[in-house]
Amino acid sequence: MYECFLEIGFEAELNTEESPELLELAEELCNEHQHTRGAAITEFRKMILDREECFPYRMDDEFLLKFLRVRNFTVPRAHRLLVRYCAFREQYEHLYKGVDLWDLIKVKDAYEGTMLDRPDIGRLSIFRFGMWDPNEFPVEELVKAGMAMMEIGVRQPKLQVIGTTVLVDLEGITLRHVATLTPTVAYQIVCLMGVAVPGRLRSCHIINYSWILNTFFYLFKKFIPRDAWDRIHFHGNDLKSLHQHIDLECLPPRYGGTCRSSASFGVWLSKVKKYRNEQFDKEMKQIGYLMKE
Repeated sequence: MYECFLEIGFEAELNTEESPELLELAEELCNEHQHTRGAAITEFRKMILDREECFPYRMDDEFLLKFLRVRNFTVPRAHRLLVRYCAFREQYEHLYKGVDLWDLIKVKDAYEGTMLDRPDIGRLSIFRFGMWDPNEFPVEELVKAGMAMMEIGVRQPKLQVIGTTVLVDLEGITLRHVATLTPTVAYQIVCLMGVAVPGRLRSCHIINYSWILNTFFYLFKKFIPRDAWDRIHFHGNDLKSLHQHIDLECLPPRYGGTCRSSASFGVWLSKVKKYRNEQFDKEMKQIGYLMKE
């Protein structure tokens, strides 16, 4: 049963259609109104052209809508986010340009996601960097995978609207892992969690944290905006504390939850490859990815 549900979910990952139910939710969560949406997009596009602070690789309605949704249709805020997004892409071209998308399947279990996608939680994304062996590939590959996951995810109108809750599980992290973390990598990860991309971060929860990882968080702290700190929660090893913020229905069994509709990044990306269509390939190539068979 779970396998069947997951397969349906995987196939829906490439769905870019907007249902009436989604549009109702967009009004509630994103301040999006059908009778003013077109005017907001037109105003946004004019601001981009007039100010010339960035030069996006796309300017169509669907692309601009992602930025408006994540900034609750406040055009100047959406514009500032787009400027940061374009600057991030320009500064770190190597994270996507010429990257073989399907080669990133090697990241496997370092990322995991549940596909319940509740409006109050969004999609639960789990970072398990302790599952990564630094001897297999450099930390930069994790960042590339994170960027690919973001770009694919925000194609979906559903995820544009409901956003993501992030669970950072530090179990298995050693000093060998921490040694690979540079200020640049920390900055890139923070950017990919919503600072410089059109993704709505609902909240971030950190578990299995110990004092030995203070250096790990010091690097991140420098780059996290002040207004984001009220969405970051440290739980140590206390699952009951985590359960106060995330419903058991949304958590995998390892965290005391009941959700079985989860998949590793490697499995998820392989399913995206299986169900992709020409439009998906076209958009990912436009971003800069290589789409090898």
